[in-house]
Amino acid sequence: MPLAFRKAMDALYLACVLVAGSCFVLISLIIPWGVYTRYVLNSASSWPEPTAILLAIVLTFFGAAACYRTGTHMRVTFVADIIFFGNRRAAELVSESLVALVGFFMVIWGSGLCQTTWHQTIAEIPSLSVGVTYLPIPISGVITVLFVLERLIIGPPARDEAAH
Repeated sequence: MPLAFRKAMDALYLACVLVAGSCFVLISLIIPWGVYTRYVLNSASSWPEPTAILLAIVLTFFGAAACYRTGTHMRVTFVADIIFFGNRRAAELVSESLVALVGFFMVIWGSGLCQTTWHQTIAEIPSLSVGVTYLPIPISGVITVLFVLERLIIGPPARDEAAH
């Protein structure tokens, strides 16, 4: 069971990295196009900026989940180390619980945000629902909670495993 769960988390991690990486590449292509249409063609496209912003949001949430799994996400352990001096496991449990709490917050409130705004549209991209643009919040919240469970149940992934 732990091996199957680890493999599933490896696949989920890879999906997060691919989504975040794809967003980064797309942003890198879209922004120059917007600059080109504005300054060379003198006819600015309306979609590059909001599209790049939406892709940056997806990049941020899925990238943060992936970085959390590998332990490369920015974190502050100083306070936990002081409070739980000498009891590393207790500090880790409190830290992981707080991350899970944030993940649950993202799932609950992010889902509500998606439902509330589902039938609204973005002015520059009228075919896109505002609710859809908020989906990375609850989805990455679920992923983060799964990564927390992985850490609590079978431990953090090895550095070289998570990199694949």
